[in-house]
Amino acid sequence: MKVAIIGANGKVGSRLGQLLAERGDEPVGYIRKKEQAPDLEALGMKTNVADLVETDVAEYASMLEGTDVLVFAAGAGGAGVDATKAVDGEGVSKMITAAENAGVKRFLLVSAFPDAWRDKDMPDSFEFYMKMKRKADAGLAKSSLDWTILRPGTLTDDPGTGKVKLGPVIPYGQVSRDDVAAVLAELINNDETARLVLELTEGATPIQEAVADQNRPLQ
Repeated sequence: MKVAIIGANGKVGSRLGQLLAERGDEPVGYIRKKEQAPDLEALGMKTNVADLVETDVAEYASMLEGTDVLVFAAGAGGAGVDATKAVDGEGVSKMITAAENAGVKRFLLVSAFPDAWRDKDMPDSFEFYMKMKRKADAGLAKSSLDWTILRPGTLTDDPGTGKVKLGPVIPYGQVSRDDVAAVLAELINNDETARLVLELTEGATPIQEAVADQNRPLQ
């Protein structure tokens, strides 16, 4: 399958691209700067240079022609309220429209766990980030796409275990970026998880089994 990865230069996006390339899919990483391309191409990805803020919907739709699945794994990464709104909020809306216009039916969105850091005194900027994530989720859910929203717990750089806890409502916890990427790769293979919101943490269930357990056949 041809898979567009928005945010391919990020820690989850780059891991996902490498996994897809290794199994014989065609990952295409969307990046802001052409100098990011060599590192991603070394992982097996093709690349397209595009900016979530500057590139318009029509240009994105043109680049997405022939794409089977779009994965949105981009994020402003704490760069401020304006960047969060532009990337985590409006960026998702732009890509939903571009995917619809290009005929891309499957859309996977990496979102945020609702309980993230609720036990900490977080700044207003974090609350705004969570608000944008929720707004993006809602926008995707009402689209015409075969969407899946994945809400990982706190991300770590620990090596992946290949085992997770996955479901519509689960206790909050952490999860490695390796395992998030592996779950996304498995979701890409599984159309029967379309139109589901899934929460993800570390756990004891092998990833392929954990994803298959969520199957809800398309109507």
